[in-house]
Amino acid sequence: MGKVRIVADSTSDIPADVRERLGITMVPLKVLFGEETYMDSVTISAEQFYERLKASPVLPTTSQPSPLEFSDVYERLLDEDPDGPIISIHLAAVLSGTHQSAVIAESMLERPADITIVDSKSASYGIGLQVVRAAEMAQAGESKERILEEIQRLQNDLELYFLVDTLEFLHKGGRIGRASALIGSILNIKPILSLDKDGGVYSVDKVRGTKKAMARIAEMFKATFGDAPVGLIIAGSDNREAAEELGNRVKGELNVKEVGYTTVGSVIGVHTGPGVSAVFMYRM
Repeated sequence: MGKVRIVADSTSDIPADVRERLGITMVPLKVLFGEETYMDSVTISAEQFYERLKASPVLPTTSQPSPLEFSDVYERLLDEDPDGPIISIHLAAVLSGTHQSAVIAESMLERPADITIVDSKSASYGIGLQVVRAAEMAQAGESKERILEEIQRLQNDLELYFLVDTLEFLHKGGRIGRASALIGSILNIKPILSLDKDGGVYSVDKVRGTKKAMARIAEMFKATFGDAPVGLIIAGSDNREAAEELGNRVKGELNVKEVGYTTVGSVIGVHTGPGVSAVFMYRM
């Protein structure tokens, strides 16, 4: 049996240098501004996207990869090593048809292939954490079974919270109702958002003002992890300072042993808008 190969989609928001170092194959989703189509993290960077988003009179949309795009990737990897298992980890199935495209692609292959399609049940670096850990284990020669066990552990163990500047984008994308978006904007209510066990967006709590929201997130992390050693990933969009402020507030309350930073990419940004700050925490 050959070495395990790891495939992910671009919503995992893994920095390009990390993908290259770990040999992660990335399949991009697409962002559409009217008639113009861009490939996430390929023909449009996160920075370019947020600049375009703030200036655009048209709300962008997103498009998942086709089964053919996935099957082309699988075929290429199988040409390189027909016996090497492939683990393909993707955006929560409740948020996108990306996972289903990968499943269809596997069924289209006309030769034997050891491919496991994983629903990350998460988004952004909630996926990225699973992908990076899987790729590190693959480089170390771990088995497919052991890698899948670790992915499951991370899914069970990961906690994430995020804040947005405006609820407009979540409302327009169908993630929250109109009433919630309107009340939040009028009363300066900051909903603390997360993903449920399947990856759907929901409001964990509502507080008045960003500072109180940050303090509440730190409090919730503390209730979950206590003094256990944890890792922390901080993710921001076009306002890194706000994301770092949230991360620092959390770090001051917990036993954080390692910290990473990433940028929320264009596909997730379509639905959250500019100014998103997110924190992902996991046991070491």
